[in-house]
Amino acid sequence: MSGELVLVTGGSGFLGAHCIVQLLNAGYRVRTTVRSLKREPDVRAMVKAGGAEPDERLSFAAADLTSDAGWPEAVAGCAYVLHVASPFPPSAPSHEDELIIPARDGTLRVLRAARDAGVKRVVLTSSFAAIGYGHPPTDRPFSEEDWTDLNGDVSAYIKSKTLAERAAWDFIAREGGALELSVVNPVGILGPALAPDTSSSIQLVQQLMNGAIPGLPRLYFGFVDVRDVADLHLRAMIDPAANGQRFLATADDGMSVRELASVLKERVGVAASRVPTRALPDWLMRVLALIVPSVKQTVPNLGKVRKSTNEKAKRLLGWKPRSAADAAVATAESLVRLGMLHPSS
Repeated sequence: MSGELVLVTGGSGFLGAHCIVQLLNAGYRVRTTVRSLKREPDVRAMVKAGGAEPDERLSFAAADLTSDAGWPEAVAGCAYVLHVASPFPPSAPSHEDELIIPARDGTLRVLRAARDAGVKRVVLTSSFAAIGYGHPPTDRPFSEEDWTDLNGDVSAYIKSKTLAERAAWDFIAREGGALELSVVNPVGILGPALAPDTSSSIQLVQQLMNGAIPGLPRLYFGFVDVRDVADLHLRAMIDPAANGQRFLATADDGMSVRELASVLKERVGVAASRVPTRALPDWLMRVLALIVPSVKQTVPNLGKVRKSTNEKAKRLLGWKPRSAADAAVATAESLVRLGMLHPSS
């Protein structure tokens, strides 16, 4: 219903800001949490850049996933909560609990506060990381029926997303009361950046376009446009069919890094002149992993293709995502606008 108040956690983030944009444009009032209220001007600028007016309908609350402080005030009077905030570091933490504890415990803090405040429904941003990892190789597309096997070879980030989502469903089953839950599980999120401080997926495009990657590794990703992920959050928030359901957010097509590079070369023009064209051998990736910590996380995925299906979101919620290629081009164009690329020599 237009005019209802919605809490978006993590409004200074890539997806959080796009959720705010779409909520405001749909007529909702929005409160968003930030760890420090000093970020308010940044968030308002992002919302403006995204095409919404950050007027008096947008308010702010200070709250952190690692503390109970501020959450009762943040959810007070809200009809819905989009719990988007979650830690996602550029490199592996020194200990996995640095990711797992704030992701799991932070999710439970938000759910408890929402239940106690009489919120109708929480939409939790989980991840494909909670669905498609730790399994033997398969050509079968992963669906919402699948769960990541934590007994497999999985990273701390994958564990954190899986355990946080499991904890959320367990909470709803055992002590959620009248609170409803829907979950959105995105693959790699691309699309227009609204500020230089952006996501790991966008950094891949940025590194390719800046020539920071010496070649094209044998990596394959599912991609989805951030605007479509935000749209799916809004659909999952209000559609009765979404209660108690998970929804994979993925474009109809995934891409290898080589295919991504090809799209950038063909459709972005001179700004993509630094994008490499040669393959990066697996052995060289393994050597780089010894030097560059962030590369280490990608080595187990060399040559692996994980397909996924968006059939459920399209069938139940009428969701219509953009193509992965269009999302990649929108990413590149935003990087140019924001001056985040090195000038071509």
